[in-house]
Amino acid sequence: MRKFVYGAVVILWMALIISFSSQPASSSNELSSGISDKIVATVERLVPGAELDPRELNHAVRKNAHFFIYFVLGMLVLGTLTKIGVRGMRGMAITLLVCVLFAVSDEVHQLFVMGRGAQVKDVFIDSAGVLLGIGLYKWIERVRSNNKDRSK
Repeated sequence: MRKFVYGAVVILWMALIISFSSQPASSSNELSSGISDKIVATVERLVPGAELDPRELNHAVRKNAHFFIYFVLGMLVLGTLTKIGVRGMRGMAITLLVCVLFAVSDEVHQLFVMGRGAQVKDVFIDSAGVLLGIGLYKWIERVRSNNKDRSK
């Protein structure tokens, strides 16, 4: 049952990514601009006189969103593979392959969404997020293993 739940979480996360990619450019930009505006307002309140360019910040918010959602996807996919017994380098390689192929397919999907397009740069950002997610997952796994060994 746990394996099913882990797999379902991966599918739901992928569905969330697709739902973000399915938004027309105007809706997507509106969402990230809203986040950027809140960041600017908070920084200006905390650091009076700070000057932030909302457009530059909006670009950074959008690219960090790419990185973060694929960071989480990498951890989820590797966690699921680990639960079903695919471990080590094989699990990491399959995770990377699945996530990068999904990122490529997501960019291709955006070619058919109003005002959106595919960007190879985004696939690289997504892939970097996946790699860091894999690294964090493996590090947490190692820490847990070391803690179990010490408690014995």
